[in-house]
Amino acid sequence: MSLNSLTFPLQYEDLTLKADPEITLDIDPINEPANSETGFEEIIGRSSGLRRVLQMVETVARGDSTVLLLGETGTGKEIIARAIHSHSPRRGRPFVKLNCAAIPTGLLESELFGHERGSFTGAIAEKIGRIELAHLGSLFLDEIGDITLELQPKLLRVLQEREFERLGSTRTQKVDVRFVAATHRDLEGMILEKLFRSDLYYRLNVFPIHVPPLRERPEDIPLLAHHFVRQATRRMYKTIDTIPSETMEALIRYPWPGNIRELENVTERAVILSPGPVLRLSPRDLNSRVPPDQRADRQQTLEEVERNHILATLKETRWVVSGPRGAASRLGLNRSTLYFRMKKLGITRSVDPCSDSQKSWRCDETSVDSWGANT
Repeated sequence: MSLNSLTFPLQYEDLTLKADPEITLDIDPINEPANSETGFEEIIGRSSGLRRVLQMVETVARGDSTVLLLGETGTGKEIIARAIHSHSPRRGRPFVKLNCAAIPTGLLESELFGHERGSFTGAIAEKIGRIELAHLGSLFLDEIGDITLELQPKLLRVLQEREFERLGSTRTQKVDVRFVAATHRDLEGMILEKLFRSDLYYRLNVFPIHVPPLRERPEDIPLLAHHFVRQATRRMYKTIDTIPSETMEALIRYPWPGNIRELENVTERAVILSPGPVLRLSPRDLNSRVPPDQRADRQQTLEEVERNHILATLKETRWVVSGPRGAASRLGLNRSTLYFRMKKLGITRSVDPCSDSQKSWRCDETSVDSWGANT
């Protein structure tokens, strides 16, 4: 299966050409879905970051390994999970999804494993859980980082032993399920904070795939905007065939903290408010969606923002990490968590923190230079 043609089959003129006053869109109905020749019909884009993701999807889908999708909210992790299932040998079987953050803690166990009638107050009938429903198919667990510590060992057992019991039952059931999990959380940091089990993490992290945020794939924005405008006009029985070049340029420049989901909402609102065949979206209104004091940070990656913030705090504390005046206390982190983040972000310092110029600071407080001996 070739990935060279993984682009939405709609062409834009060069947005950098100032002589072009507007971009004309073909809004006529198209029966063939995007990327139909490759099978990635729901995935729109041509950026190198997205191509790398699709190559990994194509590779891992052939087997049965557990996949962990990492990335910010709104980047399309559920669509990637569906692509893994639809390209796997299980594609003719159920694809079951569960958003772990959307289910109250007290009900999540029942949603996952099911329950017998009378197993708890309100259990007036037998219920089949999502794991059982996904037998021979795939189970997508979105926001896996929101599963409580009490429930994590039971999920680990299913991943390891492929067996479980419904609530209120003593009968063990075997299950054959391919697991795909997703999260926007830092699971490694949660392990250090004792909020996530390391054994469960390593069971989930067999084949991690990082889904890039929309700001890292700006070349995909015109394709996505075109697609969402077409969808919205069909639902509203409207005709919009033109996007002004300044509007498209504003969409490309905007950092999209809400990612693809935010872009879809913005384009749909613009379709609603546009009185004629030209999409009306004020660049000024779009830019105002990000507060001025946050706009610079939004242009950076999340990792860059975190690194700069930690570095600034370390400089303020003269590179003292622990203690009441240390950086960990100011950042609201445990010492071990801060050490882990520093190591991951490549933050080091070679200057002796207890030099003569720093005699006013207690040298028995843990400094960056001695952290390797304390971990």
